[in-house]
Amino acid sequence: MPQYDKADIERRMSGAVDALKSDLSGLRTGRANTSLLDPVQVEVYGAMMPLNQVATVNAPEPRMLAVQVWDKSNVAAVEKGITKANLGLNPMTDGQTVRLPMPDLTEERRKELAKLAGQYAEKAKIAIRNVRRDGMEDLKTDEKKKDISEDDRKRMEDEVQKLTDKYVAEADDAAAKKEQEILTQ
Repeated sequence: MPQYDKADIERRMSGAVDALKSDLSGLRTGRANTSLLDPVQVEVYGAMMPLNQVATVNAPEPRMLAVQVWDKSNVAAVEKGITKANLGLNPMTDGQTVRLPMPDLTEERRKELAKLAGQYAEKAKIAIRNVRRDGMEDLKTDEKKKDISEDDRKRMEDEVQKLTDKYVAEADDAAAKKEQEILTQ
């Protein structure tokens, strides 16, 4: 049974790019985006839970997020969780709603965020290259086991390299777009 599975390699590379896009969506650009609060964990009922499991997050205005807490007793915990997440947001409580005005980004903070976008992209590219390495090793194993010929191995290695190039370019593209968005707000 051959080890090499092109569909699996493509799925894993695509997953790395999807994870990158998810990470990038959490970077603040000055506009209110509900995904900004995705990494926020809140301590409620004696356990840590994602914010979206204890409240509804929406963006009523371009520069404001509103967090509607479902259980009144959790409002303070939600506020604390948002503050601890170090997102540079200042929660203001209004009954069961926590309002989060988006402060203007300083030039220095924009550069930090753009640099962070680049670091996220580099992590994704490393993941993609690791998948390529696994694919190449599988092909060598298949050749040793006589499941494929040397010509087949070389042809499939080219396929793997093309997939790698494609997904690395997607990762670079996503990061460049996000950096542009951050720096031109």
